[in-house]
Amino acid sequence: MSGWGGFFVSLLNYKTEKYVIAENRRIGILFRLYQLAVLGYIIGWVFVVKKGYQEKEEAVQTSVITKVKGVSLINSSQTGPYLWSAEDYVIPPNGEQVFFIVTNYIETPNQRLGFCAESPKVPNGMCQSDEDCLEGESVAAGHGIMTGLCLNSTGTCEIYAWCPVEHSKRPTSNVLETSDDSYLKKCSYDKENHPYCPIFRLRDLVRNTGNDFQDMAAKGGSVGILIEWNCDLDKDSSECNPRYSFTRLDMNLNSSITSGYNFRHARYYKDEKGETYRTLYKVYGIRFDIMINGQAGKFNIVPTIIAIGSGVALMGIVSNLLD
Repeated sequence: MSGWGGFFVSLLNYKTEKYVIAENRRIGILFRLYQLAVLGYIIGWVFVVKKGYQEKEEAVQTSVITKVKGVSLINSSQTGPYLWSAEDYVIPPNGEQVFFIVTNYIETPNQRLGFCAESPKVPNGMCQSDEDCLEGESVAAGHGIMTGLCLNSTGTCEIYAWCPVEHSKRPTSNVLETSDDSYLKKCSYDKENHPYCPIFRLRDLVRNTGNDFQDMAAKGGSVGILIEWNCDLDKDSSECNPRYSFTRLDMNLNSSITSGYNFRHARYYKDEKGETYRTLYKVYGIRFDIMINGQAGKFNIVPTIIAIGSGVALMGIVSNLLD
């Protein structure tokens, strides 16, 4: 049969390879070693280590809720003893992935809008004559608007601002599955004894970054909390637990300008005359950033066949190389 008919008939033929056995021990040993290497790679690395038989999801979607509890007694020379609870030292008060805990503060009480001297700590506010204080101009990195007067008593410009201006002195140091219903009420995170307890002490969080809590509390800082979820869904769900690691994010520890973490906020009041005054706080504290990473895998026939197929293909490559 010739022509198109012969072509179509030939498509139904089956061809097989003809093998020749070479009695060469060196080549035979090399062939078996290659085979063992491929089997070790497929079984050890692809299936055991990388779990190539699983379908994996790496786009982790999470929502973190944080809650801070506890009280602290503040004893200031200006205000005397004062009890701070979570609503005072946690900013913002609702639980989020990023929150800030006040550990130190500088208080400037009873500020009122008026005229006063700019702080000598502000370079742009220094003056020798009235010409150095341009009326209506704001003081760069300062606290108010210049009135055009230079105050000889302080060597600074008079400003219209919340007076007195801020004190600029440097601050000084100051859910695991369990049958025990009370576990979360009494446990505290410990890498060795309680690695899955979601209750943390501030001291332990800072210590796990390799830093001292008292040092960080004085000038503030930023701590990253990494939560890793690497779950094998072929096992029981109780074995899917988080792993925590901690790191300090503000690493300019040798810089007095950029190290630490602080910001300002104020509380406003009215006196009996209806005039507004405020108390300004420059608060130092620790900012916590919660970062989540992870993946989950479960057996699926498709990646299993792909992994086995890649092993068979490697075996074929070994034979071709030896040939």
